[in-house]
Amino acid sequence: MEAIVILTNLPDRDSAQRLAKQLVATKIAACVNIMAPCVSTYRWRGTVESATEVPVLIKTRRCHYDAVERVIRACHPYALPEIIALPVVAGLADYLDWIATETTDGA
Repeated sequence: MEAIVILTNLPDRDSAQRLAKQLVATKIAACVNIMAPCVSTYRWRGTVESATEVPVLIKTRRCHYDAVERVIRACHPYALPEIIALPVVAGLADYLDWIATETTDGA
């Protein structure tokens, strides 16, 4: 089982909560952390902009990346959403087992 953490940002808490519930309910994520709002500064179409965003951390397995990406893209209001997957190189074995169990049919 290869655990990953997927990062994305949403424009508000309500959209972050909708995404989290859908990912966990469909068992393609074991846990979704909705973080405190932050200010992101970025260049978009040649202009430096800033926006308040809600960071989201999604804990899942590598085999679910494509499904998670599809859900994020389907419900995300941005033209180009941040979707970045990071490998989990080490972790508490029981927690990693829990991720595997919660993202497997029949859990």
